Amino acid sequence: MSREVKIITTEDGSHSLFVPELNESYHSFHGAYRESIHVFMLYGLETWYMRNPETFPIRIFEVGFGTGLNAWLTLVWAEQYKVPVLYHTIEPFPLEKEIYSQLNYTEVDTSIYHYASYFKRLHTAPWNEGVVMSEYFNMKKDKVTLEEAVLYPSDVVFYDAFAPNKQPELWTKEILDKVVDTMNPGAIFTTYCAKGQLKRDLKELGLEVETLPGPPGKKEMVRAVKPSH
Repeated sequence: MSREVKIITTEDGSHSLFVPELNESYHSFHGAYRESIHVFMLYGLETWYMRNPETFPIRIFEVGFGTGLNAWLTLVWAEQYKVPVLYHTIEPFPLEKEIYSQLNYTEVDTSIYHYASYFKRLHTAPWNEGVVMSEYFNMKKDKVTLEEAVLYPSDVVFYDAFAPNKQPELWTKEILDKVVDTMNPGAIFTTYCAKGQLKRDLKELGLEVETLPGPPGKKEMVRAVKPSH
């Protein structure tokens, strides 16, 4: 499966993809790279690591492999901090080589350019099987929808689906319950979305919900934590 996408340049100079079928982009127009760093790395992975500095490996579940940006940034983080990460991601519409080979994420921050080769390897790694990507980063990409996916226990959830008004089926309480159910005690759920209905549903599913400052161009985002007790 594939869908038509067009490469666009966001305000921080990094690429994103626009999907005409949905009239939606993969990232914020205000900066794809900055959004991923803010929402998923800073308020997701790094927050969990600070709270659980001796708990390895870190198990991450991502809804929407997409451009591979979140996965690549996580791999770079794991290698830099020498922290083992098990990364499970799903994507029903993998990108074609002609698209992912043009994306410029590895050029945004020259200090981590020596990790550039991993970006292509993330995309070319086989689907539906576990792959050792580097010393500290193991990944399993499943070419599947969230409704169909078999989930594993997770410490951090990168909920990076398209917006609720574009893909409402991925924001129902029932599908959120499927994800929450596999989160470990103390696990973090982080997303760019700050809709009131999402916050109410996550609270009803037993999570402690925080509304945090959003990335550039977005006022708010949501992080939710599964109680440890």
